[in-house]
Amino acid sequence: MLTRLDHLAAQAAAPPGETLTPQAVRAALEAGLGGRFRGARVLTLIPDHTRTLPLPLLFRQIVETLADARQLDFLVALGTHPPLDDESLCRLVGLSPAERRDHFGAVGLFNHAWDDPAALATLGVLSRDQIQALAGAAWHPSLGGDVPVRINRRALEYDQILILGPTFPHEVVGFSGGAKYLFPGISGPELIHVTHWLGALVTILRTIGIVRTPMRDIIHAAAAMLPTPVTLVSLVVEGDGLAGVFVGDLQAAFHAAAALSAERHIRWVSRPFQRALSWAPPMYDELWTAAKAMYKLEPAIADGGEIIVYAPHLDTVSRVHGRHLYDIGYHVRDYFLGQWERFAHVPLGVLAHSTHLKGSGTFDGGVERPRIWVTLASRLPAEDCRRLNLGYADPAVIRPEDWAGREAEGILYVPKAGERLFRLRERV
Repeated sequence: MLTRLDHLAAQAAAPPGETLTPQAVRAALEAGLGGRFRGARVLTLIPDHTRTLPLPLLFRQIVETLADARQLDFLVALGTHPPLDDESLCRLVGLSPAERRDHFGAVGLFNHAWDDPAALATLGVLSRDQIQALAGAAWHPSLGGDVPVRINRRALEYDQILILGPTFPHEVVGFSGGAKYLFPGISGPELIHVTHWLGALVTILRTIGIVRTPMRDIIHAAAAMLPTPVTLVSLVVEGDGLAGVFVGDLQAAFHAAAALSAERHIRWVSRPFQRALSWAPPMYDELWTAAKAMYKLEPAIADGGEIIVYAPHLDTVSRVHGRHLYDIGYHVRDYFLGQWERFAHVPLGVLAHSTHLKGSGTFDGGVERPRIWVTLASRLPAEDCRRLNLGYADPAVIRPEDWAGREAEGILYVPKAGERLFRLRERV
């Protein structure tokens, strides 16, 4: 009989500066999951390629650990990210086409479809009053009214949901992972838009790296409507390995992972930097995700400073939302709030992304004043950057080695940006 966990069933954490061996990871998974889902239908939620974790190793270990399940399938919690083709799905979990056909043919690999009504089921409604109470002082009428809670209908067709994903400081909910793999991971668009816009209203500076946020509270309120039992395997990534594995219920495993992530993924600085070169790795293949290279540095940049998002591989703003972003550009929050009638038709999640990349600032007397300057060094031409209201730099003339080792001069260089958070102590 399946039961909901209300505690940590297993955990493993490596000493500071070290990572767990594959054997230690397997032992934690077997201790927390072994024998629990015998004869059950299990749906495992996993991230896409824009999150760092040793998913090929974990995929095989999960399949082996849950070999006694009646059915084991995997659903990529895409949110609004584009779906993966068959080749990309195989690469994501480390399978060759022949392996998937011959040895893993019974294991399903699916994409979430946030914009397909037929793929979604309604769990209930979060009322405007509930949203307002959870949002607190950050609530704004632009958040709208009641919010239907819709989720991928596969979540209702299995006996158990298993979430397998990493936890990092996150710009919208404070720390990623946990119930975020349900909402927005496999949810409908309404809750995606509301939580992201609320995050924009709160601002990154008051959100990122904070465990308890209004957005996280809304996600947990929505998750409480899901009747299917959920077990969380929350991971803390360090380099190419894992610093921690926490198996348990949504709350216990998430909070344990967030505590370790705060130790491993946040660098505190005593004085702000004037300029930063933030190198977005190739796994961020759109500005929609490469913007994390800005989010994770903004709290450590001085007023009037500059972040250069260095992404020489990048030539796309967003395959899903690019049309809207070229129409509205990137602006501070108050630019939109100060002339809401012009932008009320734009999806709230798009407005949120716009403000997140532009950063904090003011809009007064028709003049927008961003707190810092954001410059893009990518394959997007200068005219596109102007249209998007971003600075432009030619990536061909940037030499990353010229930026390294200059922190004493107020210059920060981050070679693989997007996951480690830099925070100024005096801003906390």
